[in-house]
Amino acid sequence: MSVPRVNTPRKPAYIDLHIHSTASDGTLSPQEIIKTADKLGLRAIAITDHDTVDGSVEALQHQDSSSVEILPAIEISASFDFGAMHILGYLIRLDDPPLRQTVKVVQEARATRNLQIVKKLQDLGVDISYDEISEASGGGQIGRPHIAQVLVHKGVVQNINEAFFKLLKKGRPAYVERYRLLPVQAMQTILQAGGVPVLAHPFTLNAKTQADLDRIVAGLKQAGLKGLEAYYPGHGPVRTAQYERLAHRHGLVITGGSDFHGTVKPGVHMGFGGGDLRIPYELVEELKRSASSHTHSS
Repeated sequence: MSVPRVNTPRKPAYIDLHIHSTASDGTLSPQEIIKTADKLGLRAIAITDHDTVDGSVEALQHQDSSSVEILPAIEISASFDFGAMHILGYLIRLDDPPLRQTVKVVQEARATRNLQIVKKLQDLGVDISYDEISEASGGGQIGRPHIAQVLVHKGVVQNINEAFFKLLKKGRPAYVERYRLLPVQAMQTILQAGGVPVLAHPFTLNAKTQADLDRIVAGLKQAGLKGLEAYYPGHGPVRTAQYERLAHRHGLVITGGSDFHGTVKPGVHMGFGGGDLRIPYELVEELKRSASSHTHSS
């Protein structure tokens, strides 16, 4: 007598497409991120470091030692008058010469800005040096979070939030405006590298109305935008549903991620955000289709 086969449901496969490593302002190395993703049972991840592909390059060197699929990626800051605009680039060619050159220009501008911030802090009477900040970065790309870490370590402020609120954020005494690419430059850089440009966490645009956000997204799509990050720890169910509808209206692929930085953002966990984030693997397949259609049409 044969035993009837029972079809047990497959375990859902979750992903995290917005992670930062020590190559920018995260506290875990790319290898540590992969190990953590493995332990969490994530099926795919993307290391989206700010204005650098070094994290993705290092992660892909360890791809064979993990069951986690790694999508080559980057996060580029773009200029925007009313808020913060970040463009995620997925499935990019990491060795693309124009991409590398663009990233180099942005990194050089970032380095100049960091020196200017340190000078402003010193002029304010803060005992701080660039070498201390470089050490805090662990050899990765230096950013304001590393400056904030040193300020906390020296007792100048109680925590990183206070460092930004009192000294480092826009309008504060040690703030220095940074160089950013135009949105069209950021998106075209990603597209030319074979990637898929995606608008990260749209709420940071500070659009006043839904109509305003629609106009911004429509303009970005005309300039090359292919996707929108709807699933994000700070969105909540109402905002998430709003961004899903927005993406569908404009024919954009949907992505999501935790924006994990490690101890810099202690309440944000890889793969699960604040605990309730669940992003299905199907979104990776949509990204791949988008990248493939772009490649074939260009």
